[in-house]
Amino acid sequence: KWAKKRDFGKIMKKSITSFIIKKFLRFDKEQPFIYLSAILAFFGIAIGIMVLMVTMAIMNGTYKEFERKLSTMNYPLTIMPLYSNSVDKTLLENLELKYPELLFSPFLSSQAIAKSGARMEGAILFGVDFIKEAKVNSIIAKAVENKKIKKFQMIIGKTLFDEFNLTEGEKLTYIFTNFSPSGISLTPTLKRFKTIGHFTSGLNAYDKAYGFTDIESLRRVLHSKKDVYDGIHIYSKDPMNDINRIKKDLDGSIQILGWWQQNGNFFSALEMEKRALFLVLMLIILVASINIISSLLMTVMHRRNDIALLLSLGTSPRQIKKIFLTLGLIIGLGGMAMGIGLGFGSIYLLQTYDIVSLPADVYGSSKLPVDLDTMDFIYTVFGAISITLISAWYPAHKASKTNLLQVLRNE
Repeated sequence: KWAKKRDFGKIMKKSITSFIIKKFLRFDKEQPFIYLSAILAFFGIAIGIMVLMVTMAIMNGTYKEFERKLSTMNYPLTIMPLYSNSVDKTLLENLELKYPELLFSPFLSSQAIAKSGARMEGAILFGVDFIKEAKVNSIIAKAVENKKIKKFQMIIGKTLFDEFNLTEGEKLTYIFTNFSPSGISLTPTLKRFKTIGHFTSGLNAYDKAYGFTDIESLRRVLHSKKDVYDGIHIYSKDPMNDINRIKKDLDGSIQILGWWQQNGNFFSALEMEKRALFLVLMLIILVASINIISSLLMTVMHRRNDIALLLSLGTSPRQIKKIFLTLGLIIGLGGMAMGIGLGFGSIYLLQTYDIVSLPADVYGSSKLPVDLDTMDFIYTVFGAISITLISAWYPAHKASKTNLLQVLRNE
């Protein structure tokens, strides 16, 4: 009998609690502003979650897009000499033998001035083995597909190709920084290369400056020693671990750099901007949560008689707190659910349709990069739940502290 009475009491308490919550959620004609404040909180949280999800998706998509392009054009890993003649064919062969899972491409490089007619542009010319280079650089592989690069032939970036109004097969003059003796004076080295194609990296800085020719052709122009290189490009699927492995096999005259080290400041700025936007947009949810506080506090003040009556009938302060905490969570979590739905819907539309068009010459792509990271989504949900709980706790605590005798005496 005692167990049945206990179970019956629990059922009654749950029924009363559910009934009161439903009653307090209904529209009150006497106090419509309370209901309006709750609605504003609901939609405020929904909009805040949606905006935060879309913004984080865009920031993360942009980060990954630049990471992909920069890691391709700067290469996952690059070996470079600290002193001249320290990177040679012997080192290349030893590395290829020890790390057969990695791909290596030696190169020469030189700063130069590209000249076509009266126009001139600063440039960097790489001498590479195109067979090996195509294995480590997918952009170059696409540009030289079905082409055989002969001596003093080259491919250049599309931006430079278009600015000089070139056609395939046309020659382009390069002015190098090394000098050749001519009579009683020194003159810069000039060499004409036949352009047989162009590449598109998606980044204007590379498409305007980079050019690639056969390594032996550039060696002849620069008068470089045979079997000595300016560096070695390396393709690795896990460069952050492989850099430490390879570093152990290099002496003090050689350094190895990862693509992230060459662009550290840029990615640090992107990461800091992402965090700042997250905190700023969280303020939207925080402002919306203020409406939860005001709505619940007004409900507490308006329902003092009801609260006092419940207390007089045996309802515990803990149950009163639970009622108002549940009210706040219904508003907050309901807004979150709607915001998450709107957020995923917006992300799907941005990924599927070209709603926002970007200038390709500036951003490298005309389509807005959108990619919501799982951890960003978790942080967003966790932050919103935390703010909602904090916002609902104070009014619920205030309701549980209602003075029964004072309310009954005054009202």
